[in-house]
Amino acid sequence: MASTQVQPIDTGWVREPADAPSARFGWHGVGRRSIAAASLVTGIILLAMLIGNHVGHVEDIYLVVFAVALIGYTVYEMIPRKGAWKR
Repeated sequence: MASTQVQPIDTGWVREPADAPSARFGWHGVGRRSIAAASLVTGIILLAMLIGNHVGHVEDIYLVVFAVALIGYTVYEMIPRKGAWKR
């Protein structure tokens, strides 16, 4: 009968369980540049939605607020931080 215990894999840095998806290729992290690029593109698309045949301007306010928030996040991510390699 097979054991239900997970056998650790030695990746050289830390020991990870064998079922960890990154244990096979040794990468953990978040694609911050990809997220920033996607938020920039989404912000531009939201601003492009201002062009239209709508009469009220309530939706314009929401579009602008969300677009500014996304573009602000992108600008924030572009600022270099001291000690960012420690994360």
